[in-house]
Amino acid sequence: MMNRTIRQFFARCLPLLCLTTLAPFAHSQWTTPTPEELQMTSQPEVPGAPAVYLFREEITDDSLHDWTRYARLKVLTERGKDYANVELRQYQASEGGGFTVGEIQGRTIHPDGTVIPFTGKPFQKLIEKSQGYKEMAKVFTLPDVEVGSIIEYRYHLRYDDNHFISPSWFIQSELYTRKAHYTWRPTGEQLVSKNERGEQLTSRIAWAPILPTGTTIQQSRQSGNSMHPDGQLILELNVHDIPPVPDEEYMPPVQSLSYRVLFYYTGYRTIDEYWKSEGKGWSKINDKFIGPGSKVEAAVHSIVTDTDTPDQKLRKLYAAVMQLDNTVYNRNRSAAEEKSESLNPPKNTDDIWERKRGSDDQLASLFVAMARAAGLKAYLMSVTSRDRNIFFPSYLNFSQLDDDIAIVNVDGKDLYFDPGQRYCPYGHLAWKHTLAQGLRQIDGGTALAGTPAEGYKDSRTQRLADLKIDDHGEAAGTIKLTWTGAPALAWRQTSLRGDDTSLNRDIRVSVEHMMPKDMDVKVVSIEHLNDYEQPLVVNLEVKGQIASSTGKRLIIPGDLFEFNATPAFPHAKRDIAVYFEYPSSVQDAVRITFPPNLAIESQPANESIPFGQTAVYSMSSKLAPNSLTVFRNLLRGEIIYTTTEYPDLRSFYNKLDTKDQEPIVLKVAASASAGN
Repeated sequence: MMNRTIRQFFARCLPLLCLTTLAPFAHSQWTTPTPEELQMTSQPEVPGAPAVYLFREEITDDSLHDWTRYARLKVLTERGKDYANVELRQYQASEGGGFTVGEIQGRTIHPDGTVIPFTGKPFQKLIEKSQGYKEMAKVFTLPDVEVGSIIEYRYHLRYDDNHFISPSWFIQSELYTRKAHYTWRPTGEQLVSKNERGEQLTSRIAWAPILPTGTTIQQSRQSGNSMHPDGQLILELNVHDIPPVPDEEYMPPVQSLSYRVLFYYTGYRTIDEYWKSEGKGWSKINDKFIGPGSKVEAAVHSIVTDTDTPDQKLRKLYAAVMQLDNTVYNRNRSAAEEKSESLNPPKNTDDIWERKRGSDDQLASLFVAMARAAGLKAYLMSVTSRDRNIFFPSYLNFSQLDDDIAIVNVDGKDLYFDPGQRYCPYGHLAWKHTLAQGLRQIDGGTALAGTPAEGYKDSRTQRLADLKIDDHGEAAGTIKLTWTGAPALAWRQTSLRGDDTSLNRDIRVSVEHMMPKDMDVKVVSIEHLNDYEQPLVVNLEVKGQIASSTGKRLIIPGDLFEFNATPAFPHAKRDIAVYFEYPSSVQDAVRITFPPNLAIESQPANESIPFGQTAVYSMSSKLAPNSLTVFRNLLRGEIIYTTTEYPDLRSFYNKLDTKDQEPIVLKVAASASAGN
């Protein structure tokens, strides 16, 4: 059920492909604004929008190796003025290829028709530099932009003359688009290429579209010439009144839902033919790397014994791989560093084991190799990570597969492992790899497949507070946070990207955001940070004002951990499915010990609120002499809720949001009042 629902609401979307050209602009004249455009102050379809695209255009011409982009925007609010700051990316690879930004033109038009041309010079900005490539940007600001202005700019990208680039048209953006036009003039309708096995293929243009109802790509031909004897093929798309990409809480990756057209070349007639044929080559290449070779076999024989059960063998091998340096979470070594140690890029898993380090995918391959060397049936699977996208089988392109995981068959049952995710517990997958789709090895070939789900018990957050309050409402005490599954993995991997100081700061800030603003929070200890098989435990000390005073009463939040929580679903209507990353359980217990001169006047009433068979919330309290403990539990076993389920889901969360805000009320005890 869950897999089917996900497939209904996700679609494959790729990052911007590498385009790269310099040629005269197709438009020698700017667009003359209409009186309505000059005077408009809003777009009725998107009230409060900062800006709106009046027109967007992308033209890709393979014969010129040129991509031209043109944009006209209307600035509607102060925030919309930010769109005057334009950043254009360009990419350079050390082995050649990439794309560069060419000529840039722009201008600003005020509501009274005054035109201010852009005469400045863009400056270069380094985005990222790594071994083998450098990503830069040309940055410029259009002049004298004010609310009501129309800003207009166009530029070229030049891409390598030796490459054929199939464009991707991303129709939706963060802004409403009144009109847009897209054109591709491919050099040829067919290309001769080779697949992963070196077999020659005649590839034809194909595309995977997600478009508004009734919108189609138009095909036409210009008259023939020496380059195109049968006439130049032109692929064209015109769209209008395109809403912005939704921006709401608990959304799937935005790029999975937007209108777009992904072009590609393929020599295959059907989806099954492509994945079966190309999957065979993919499997062969990976098996060559996996082996196992003699060094891996020797290592395995030193780690496991013949009397070990399959589970014991796998646990030992998994632990051995987890001890290696995962270069995804540390930095990759430069070519110079590798050369200084006389190391070439790894050719197989023997190299990975000998060097005691590898990338996430290389470590997954190593685990498969070690399982095979131990006599077990092990397979590699490549998946699309759910934090980025979902696998789209009809888009015939391996680039949509992100990460490798391992599958081991024991007694006829497939067990899934994620050795490339540092600190992922044995027998589990990182949440982004659960309920994911991709390509896996099977006996005698490959197959499209999915990964299993995990339950709400696998990802648990437990928050315990033990506080003593005085008669002025100031409290001091301890907090204990315990995480298992996905939240524990997230914190552990956060620690890999920083140091102890930054980890303590991040945890402290996260707790401060939960609690009343005057609370001082100190991290005392972190337990089992490197022991991925144990819950991650953080102990803290807190002190500060938690109660507000009204006469002889103190009002305390019922659940301090939810003090700053905002409504999960404030909007009555939703156009996109609700998406939670993983099933989860959150368990809170807050004990407030109060002085003898105070007594409980009211406390949160016990209540249980179910949501069908997929979620349940409960709150209860337990009174003892001079203390009250409030218990809160929220269990959720589903990750996708459709738009038709949204009203009931919103009602459920509104009820628990309201319940979370029920206070504890303390009053001066009768004996103390009489004494006064």
